[in-house]
Amino acid sequence: MTRFRSRLEEVNPSSEDRRWLFVPYDQLSAEIGPLAEEPAEELGIVVVESTAKGERRPYHRQKLALLLANLRHFALEQAERGVAVEHVAAEGSYAEALEPLVDKLGPLRLMEPAERELRAELEPLVEAGGLEVVPHEGWLTTPEQFERSASGEPPWKMDSFYRRVRRDSGLMMEDGKPEGGKFSFDADNRQPWRGEPEAPEPPSFEPDDITREVGGLIEERFERHPGRVDLESLPASRKDADRLWSWALESCMKHFGPYEDAMSHRSRSLFHTRVSGLLNVHRLLPKRLVSEVAGSDLPIQSREGFVRQILGWREFMRHVHRETDGFRRLPEGEVAVESSPGDGGWERWTGDGWPGGEESSDVDGGAAPSALDADWPLPPAYWGESSGLECLDTIVRDVWSEGYTHHIPRLMVLANLGTLLGVRPRELTDWFWAAFTDAYDWVVEPNVLGMGTWALGGLFTTKPYVSGANYIHKMGDYCDACRFDPKGNCPITRLYWGFLERNRERLEGNPRMNLVLGSLRRRSDDEKRRDRRTLEEARERLERGEELPADGDSDQS
Repeated sequence: MTRFRSRLEEVNPSSEDRRWLFVPYDQLSAEIGPLAEEPAEELGIVVVESTAKGERRPYHRQKLALLLANLRHFALEQAERGVAVEHVAAEGSYAEALEPLVDKLGPLRLMEPAERELRAELEPLVEAGGLEVVPHEGWLTTPEQFERSASGEPPWKMDSFYRRVRRDSGLMMEDGKPEGGKFSFDADNRQPWRGEPEAPEPPSFEPDDITREVGGLIEERFERHPGRVDLESLPASRKDADRLWSWALESCMKHFGPYEDAMSHRSRSLFHTRVSGLLNVHRLLPKRLVSEVAGSDLPIQSREGFVRQILGWREFMRHVHRETDGFRRLPEGEVAVESSPGDGGWERWTGDGWPGGEESSDVDGGAAPSALDADWPLPPAYWGESSGLECLDTIVRDVWSEGYTHHIPRLMVLANLGTLLGVRPRELTDWFWAAFTDAYDWVVEPNVLGMGTWALGGLFTTKPYVSGANYIHKMGDYCDACRFDPKGNCPITRLYWGFLERNRERLEGNPRMNLVLGSLRRRSDDEKRRDRRTLEEARERLERGEELPADGDSDQS
C-alpha cells in the first residue's frame, strides 16, 4: 500500500449516506461549488488519477507531478475535514473510471469541467444520466457578460470585455469611473529590466512523504516523458499555495507592472507571480487574487496589470474558447480537426513515435486552423537542440527545466519565432500544451492559435504579434551573450521581413499593419531575395537539429 493510500485510510470518514461529487484535476478547491456550500459530513468526493490522460501527450514531468501532488493533498485535506473520499487509480479514461462508481454510488454531481477535452470525454456519461453537471463557480464572469461586451458577434475585443466586467464587478472603480482615470496602464508597463531592482528568488517547498512518493511515481511510470521533476519548487498543499501567494504579494507585485514585459536570462520570472499553475487547478482562486490585489496599496500600474491578466485576458480566453467549441466553429465555417492528440514534434526529435495520442480514441487532437497557411514542422530546437539563437535556446532550457517561463518569452520568442518560420500552428500549440505546467486546452489554444501564431486571423486579435530582433533586444538581455548582433547579422530580422513579404496580401488592409507594410514596399528586391534565402537556410539547418550560421552578414535592417 502506498503512503498516500495508507494515510487516506487513516483519516477517511465513513462513506455511508453521502451525496457524491466527481472533482476533476483542475477543481481542487473546497471554496467553490457544493464543497463550499454543503456540510462536509454529508458529502463524498471521487478523485481519479488516469494514466491514459498522463500518457496522452509527452507532458512535462513537472506538470504531472504538480497535478498528482496537489490532487492527493487535496483529497487528504478534504478527508481530514470530514468529506468522504473515493480515490481511483485508473489505467483508462475518466469515463471508464467513473462508470462503475455511478453503479456503486448513484449519479455523481460535477462542476462543468474547464477543459473541453474532458467535457467531450465525459459527455456519454452525462447523456446517460450518470453525471449531473452544475455550473463551475471558479470563473469570475459569465457568458452573458461576454456576449454583451461585443453584441455576441466576432471579431471579439478583450478591451471591450475588460471594461464591461470592470464596471460590473466594481473592481478598481470609483463613482463609475476607473481608478487612476483609465482602464488600462499597459503603456506604462513596458520597461526593460537591467538588473535593478533585484528580482526575487522564487520560494522553495519542503516536500513531504506524499509529494516525494509522487515524485517517485512520475520517475517510474512516466520515465519517457520530457523535462525533470523538481519537488522543492513544487507547491503541493494548501499551505504551500498560500505561501506562494504571500511571496508573490510581498516580493513581486510592487514591481510587476513596470517590468511586466521584460525578459532576462538572469531571472525566468522577474516580478511575475508564478501562480498560474495553481490558479488553473483552483488551488488559488482568481476571485481571491484579484480582490486582494485590487484592494492593496500597491502601485496602480501593478494592480491594474495583474487584474487585467486575470479578470480580463484569462476570462476572455475562456469565453472565446467556449463560444467557438475550441475553435471548431468559426464565422467562416467549420475548420479541420486532428483525429488524435499531437505530440508537438516529439517523434521528429526522438525518432520514436509517441503512442499515447494514437491510443486516445475517446478524444480528438483539436482544431487546426491556419489563416496564414503555415505548415512547416516544429524544429528540434524547441526540444532542446541548440539553434545558436541565445534567446530561443535559453528559454527552451528554462521551459524543460521547470515547465515555466512568463508570458512575454512565450509570445515574443517561442511563438514569434515559430510564426516567422511558418511552423504549423497546431503543432506549436501541442508543444505548448505538453511543455508548460499551467497549460490546458482553454489556455493554450486561444493564446497560441489566436494570439501567438494568428492562425485564427482577426477573430479576437487585431494583428500578428511578430517582431524582428529589435524588440527582443529592447525588452531582454539575451543578445548580450549571443553570437548574433541584433543590429547586424541576427537572422530573426530577416525572418521578420520575409514573413511580411510572403503574407503581404493577407495583411494589406489591416490598419495596424500599414506602417510596416509601407516600409516593406520600400525594401529592395535584393534584400527580399536575401530574406528568402535566410528563411530557406534557417529551415534546413533547424530541421536537421543544427545551429544557424553566423555568416558575418552585417546588414539585416
